[in-house]
Amino acid sequence: MLRVNRSIAIPESELTERFVRAAGPGGQHVNRTESAVELRFDAAHSPTLPEAVRTRLLHRHDRRITADGMVVIQARRFRDQARNREDARERLASLVRSATQAPKKRIATRPTRASKERRLQAKQQRGRIKQARSRDWSRE
Repeated sequence: MLRVNRSIAIPESELTERFVRAAGPGGQHVNRTESAVELRFDAAHSPTLPEAVRTRLLHRHDRRITADGMVVIQARRFRDQARNREDARERLASLVRSATQAPKKRIATRPTRASKERRLQAKQQRGRIKQARSRDWSRE
């Protein structure tokens, strides 16, 4: 059972782990051990996730979420499998936890009088610069 927060816990049956060989340092033994972990979670079809959380999670622009709603997390930070496994699970929990928070509603504001005046002053200044750049063709 992977605890995300007080109300959401993902059961082991919804998680799929695959162990692969990790690249990097480790000596001769690195070619024989499968210490990297690939954790898969089908968020699109999970009965555990509330609908609002699922929608926010699937609409994220995150490379770890595939087009068909599968969350794939690869953990190869550590040299032993148990720590990589724990790291992958914590990263999945963090990703789902971030989707539980609804984004803040934007409050529409209007530009201040001073900001409008600054914008107009900048436009006039820019126009004067361009005017000074041009040549007077009538004199030639």
